[in-house]
Amino acid sequence: METITKEDLETLRFQLFADLKELLEKPAETQSETKEWLRSKDVKKMLSISDAALQNLRIRGVVHPVKISGLYYYKTEELKSLFKQ
Repeated sequence: METITKEDLETLRFQLFADLKELLEKPAETQSETKEWLRSKDVKKMLSISDAALQNLRIRGVVHPVKISGLYYYKTEELKSLFKQ
């Protein structure tokens, strides 16, 4: 059985802070762009819109989500193409 020293704990603490800092410095867009499908809450956050605005986009046929178990999922590529038009 190994003994854990204060130096070991300090090293662990510094590594944890470095890892957290790296994760927090990544832009939110980069994290969501890697996903093929986004949930409604991610789309609302990305576009800075309300529930009603997103529902309006669905009703007008601007976006075409897939509904699974009561949750809407939006294809990332479709959302990107909306901005290119």
